[in-house]
Amino acid sequence: MRRALLALTLFLALSTALSAQLRHRRIPRYGFFDVSKNVVQFPGGRGAEFDAFLGKMDTLVRRGYGDLRIVHIGGSHVQAGVWTHQLRRNLLSLRYGLDGGRGLVFPFAAAGTNTPMSYCSSATGTWTFTRCLKPDPAIPLGASGIEVSTSDPSATVLIDLTERNPREWSPRFTFRSVDVLGTATAGETYPVVIMDRDTLKGFYDGTRWHFELPHYTEYIRLGFKGFPGSFSLTGLFLDTPAEGVTVSGIGVNGASTWSYLKCRDFERDFALLNPDLVIFSIGINDIQGTEFDPGVFIANYRKLVAKVRKANPHCAILFTSNNDSYYKGKEPNRFSGDVEEAFRSLAKEYKSGFWDLYDIMGGMGSVRMWEEHSLVRGDKVHFTTEGYDLLGDLMFNALMDVYMDYIK
Repeated sequence: MRRALLALTLFLALSTALSAQLRHRRIPRYGFFDVSKNVVQFPGGRGAEFDAFLGKMDTLVRRGYGDLRIVHIGGSHVQAGVWTHQLRRNLLSLRYGLDGGRGLVFPFAAAGTNTPMSYCSSATGTWTFTRCLKPDPAIPLGASGIEVSTSDPSATVLIDLTERNPREWSPRFTFRSVDVLGTATAGETYPVVIMDRDTLKGFYDGTRWHFELPHYTEYIRLGFKGFPGSFSLTGLFLDTPAEGVTVSGIGVNGASTWSYLKCRDFERDFALLNPDLVIFSIGINDIQGTEFDPGVFIANYRKLVAKVRKANPHCAILFTSNNDSYYKGKEPNRFSGDVEEAFRSLAKEYKSGFWDLYDIMGGMGSVRMWEEHSLVRGDKVHFTTEGYDLLGDLMFNALMDVYMDYIK
């Protein structure tokens, strides 16, 4: 009997170790940063919200049911789409059939700016755009932090979920449910879905236009009716009836904490996103000046967390510190350490997670080594595709360590 129990104990221990090993992504041995620092810290202890997130993840990974929603929000690091998509790929690989929907997307091409690498967008007709970087945006913005407006009856936008430069193991996304976010800024203009030879009219519930498509698809084309008038489009939420993992990336080049606080419909959109975990990566643009006030930075984040928690009071939070960077490409940014401590303080206050990218990279001046190894671009702020992939793998591994600790 004792032998049987010992054998069972050893088997379970080996199974757990093997499971943990298989869930991690291999990190190349660059030799210039300490992988052992790649951990999610909990300076104030791990709160009930994070445990609730881990519990939902466990149910999904081990039993195959449940709906887990994650939002990653930041500036250009997130708009690029590579970091978020690598994390998305890794999470979907935990179990076959975990695609729970593509989440929030935006037709960046209509605004003349870069679309995230994980999908394609295009536009026809005449468009204007507004971003949350403006001091006082005249048009209401949503959680995406950007909008495009048209009064052109021929205007259309297209979202195609085909990944640019796909890999063998890249997931393929389809959807059947579409929520269009925005508002008629003049007249009674409204969106329609142009599909095959049909034009589908959606249902407006007072906050968004909802469309149920006749079949699954990888792309969607929106047109507009009800002219004369104009319509302001702030995003599309693409979903599927299947349960699984949904990872939405929200990023605007140049956005700071102040920027997202100017988005009037932020809470409206987060009610739709209903995240179980929000990964906050806003901060690199808050220190691109000659002054930085940690108190103001923390106060801004408190307002952002309050907006998220209004949509879901039980939402877990993961704060990520800024990467090491240079100010205007000339010298190390002297506020990097201050903002790191501000993030640590926030994580302690909310009993949330803290992923210290600044420390993982190696601290002040370490970005030069990352640049020498082709992981960071010449501006010493933004990462290369390989560098963002590495961030996605590192963050995934750190989250998996927390998950394995939770299920022990």
